[in-house]
Amino acid sequence: MAFKSGSFATFLIVGPTCFFLGIVFSLFPYDYPLLWAAEPTPPSHYDYLEAHLRFLHASPPLIPRILHIVIFVGIAAMLAKLYKPSESNMLFDGASLVLYMCGITVYVANIVKGLRLVSGGVYGAELGETEDDSEQVLGREDSLKVLAASNTILALILVGVLILQAGQWYAERKDEQEYEKLNKKSAESSSKKERPESPVATRGSSRQGSKKKQ
Repeated sequence: MAFKSGSFATFLIVGPTCFFLGIVFSLFPYDYPLLWAAEPTPPSHYDYLEAHLRFLHASPPLIPRILHIVIFVGIAAMLAKLYKPSESNMLFDGASLVLYMCGITVYVANIVKGLRLVSGGVYGAELGETEDDSEQVLGREDSLKVLAASNTILALILVGVLILQAGQWYAERKDEQEYEKLNKKSAESSSKKERPESPVATRGSSRQGSKKKQ
């Protein structure tokens, strides 16, 4: 099968998506007790999670730069596939781009903001200027749960992007198979029409012609 530019662009979409899923999965052991554990979460777990998030937020500048480069690679690949789009591109790649942008929104609005909040170590009433504001601002446990829920939402969005890209690959493969079948049928029908008559038929026709002349 010949290499296509669309397949390379698909690789540039699937690669960053799997990369981000791996990052979110590495946080799953910290997020699981906060969201789905039947037993109450011990206070020590919040301390472990805070220490881990502070370590992530205090990482060298090279780490977030690589992360942002990978994000823009995924966006560029989707825009490249949407250049002169077909019906398949508009359906699958358009929906993938919408989901990808939703994931970036969750990352910027919730995850980055949550990491800054955890690094500052200030929650709840300490952030409110008035009593009403302090009651509306989430406390330490709720803020960490929101951050864990944002990771889960981001994981679901990324899985949706992978499903759309897999669906596009399956649809295009089915179209190619149907196109090959139609080409084979048309080639067989054309070969039957162009096939010369058998010698027996030609002899019979010549004999009938000679009898008519007699």
